[in-house]
Amino acid sequence: MTAKQKNAADAHGPARIGIGGPVGSGKTALLEALIPPLLQAGIKLAVITNDLVTQEDAERVRRSGLIDPDLVVAVEAGACPHTVIREDPTLNLLAAEQLENQHPGLQLIMLESGGDNLASTFSLDLVDWWMFVIDVAGGGDIPRKRGPGVLQSDLLVVNKADLAPHVGVDLERMVAESVLVREGRPVAVTDCRRGLGLEKVIEAIRHDVLFLS
Repeated sequence: MTAKQKNAADAHGPARIGIGGPVGSGKTALLEALIPPLLQAGIKLAVITNDLVTQEDAERVRRSGLIDPDLVVAVEAGACPHTVIREDPTLNLLAAEQLENQHPGLQLIMLESGGDNLASTFSLDLVDWWMFVIDVAGGGDIPRKRGPGVLQSDLLVVNKADLAPHVGVDLERMVAESVLVREGRPVAVTDCRRGLGLEKVIEAIRHDVLFLS
């Protein structure tokens, strides 16, 4: 990071990235898979999870041992998950402010949305950059449905690649159609349970969000 980029980051506060996607697509698994390599790279990060009326995902991440539990904050949406990441992100903005005040020097806050449908998007008042997670078990036709999450996210993650032969999905076709509908915008293929395919996601965060070489 150049001195100019560092000063800009310091003035802005920690970068904020969103992780959205349908229920069961693997958002929390992706979050957990990203934490160790980012911490090992010296990136100071924190996590905000969103659930409907529980703190289930936050408690899972706190118990994981991957990150200091104090660096994990839960938001309970109390309504459709997209409400607090798009229509009125106040609760998430307050959670981010809390983390910044309590942990000076943070470079990155990862915000996981509650499980939502293909229309889920993040407000750019809340995040600087966001990814959308779909999984092959949800059906190979997901890219062809052209939901805003698939089309508009900065990075589309096709997760659970290992399940393709077991659920009758042509993974190569699904990925090709993802690239086609996104008009060349980046697509990553992952198997988060085994930590496969994460390199492209990590590189995107480092290069496009944190401006690291």
